[in-house]
Amino acid sequence: MSCPVCQKDSDAKYRPFCSKRCADIDLGRWLSGSYVIPGEAVEDEAVPPDARHPPPKH
Repeated sequence: MSCPVCQKDSDAKYRPFCSKRCADIDLGRWLSGSYVIPGEAVEDEAVPPDARHPPPKH
């Protein structure tokens, strides 16, 4: 199996990546929104509409 970031052979310690560096690069891409699943945006139905934006505290 090759590393999905740099295509080198993967290391069992960091599988499926070859190194911690490539694992961190991949995590950064997920956190920055570089990876997306194509499709239409949907609202989170698990959260009631009034709980999404609670009123400001005075």
